Amino acid sequence: MEIGFIGLGKMGFPMARRLIEAKHQLTVFDTRKEVVDQLVALGAQAASSPKDVADRCETVLASLPSLQASLDVATGGAAGVIEGKRVRRFVDLSTVGSQMATRIHGLLAAKNIVQIDSPVSGGVGGAEKGTLAVMASGPRADYEAVKPALDVIGKVFFIGEKPGSAQTMKLANNFLSATAMVATSEAVVMGVKAGLDPAVMIDVINAGSGLNTASRDKFPRSVLPRSFDFGFATGLMVKDVRLALAEMKSLGLSMEVAEAVGRLWEVIIRDEGPESDFTAAIKPIEKAAGVVVGGAKGDHAAK
Repeated sequence: MEIGFIGLGKMGFPMARRLIEAKHQLTVFDTRKEVVDQLVALGAQAASSPKDVADRCETVLASLPSLQASLDVATGGAAGVIEGKRVRRFVDLSTVGSQMATRIHGLLAAKNIVQIDSPVSGGVGGAEKGTLAVMASGPRADYEAVKPALDVIGKVFFIGEKPGSAQTMKLANNFLSATAMVATSEAVVMGVKAGLDPAVMIDVINAGSGLNTASRDKFPRSVLPRSFDFGFATGLMVKDVRLALAEMKSLGLSMEVAEAVGRLWEVIIRDEGPESDFTAAIKPIEKAAGVVVGGAKGDHAAK
């Protein structure tokens, strides 16, 4: 397929690279020339703007860091995808929430461009390996047209035709991921405060009913070694938690666990900053308890 790809960040770059390796013809754009040049060296063509991408390709994929970025790229005046001459469908791999997705859908529909919401889950590792969970919503025929490309980046799930429904699915997923991270942090800090070995705790949790993605993946790789390098920023996780809370509120729901999780993530972003790795979520919890989890032998003790 001829595919446009906009946004070559930590997630977008490996997804775009996999599409090139799968022999799709890519036209790419990013504000950073160095990442565009790397993909051009692999066989992509460089574009000068989102509109330029949409002038050359019927299908345009985007992986962007914020709601405003998605809105600007899709509909942002003379340089946006909306003004492209060839574009027929805009596939947004970003997490923007159902309200923004519906807004972009309406604006593009006025120009006969189909919006397909297609947020992904699985982190940088999943993007590199092509094992992401890819959620898609939009007209079935257009979904089928882009599915061969989406199959390259992960396992694809068709959520429905209603605009924004894939975004709701993504927010439900990421709320659970955010909850697992802080809940596991609190559980392990409790154990360490009582004198337990955190590595043994994680082994037991992973062999028992407490198993979750934080205990299985994040703690062994990034928390216990104190590397905090899993590859997903605290700012992005907080964005997703805030969007999930807004979605719940818009549906008239009262979600006590979600609200508590949201408050804790606001403390984390305040203390660790938006650029920190989201596995650093444990640090404010450790600080409050007076312990350090993991690291060199003897570090996991009350201070």
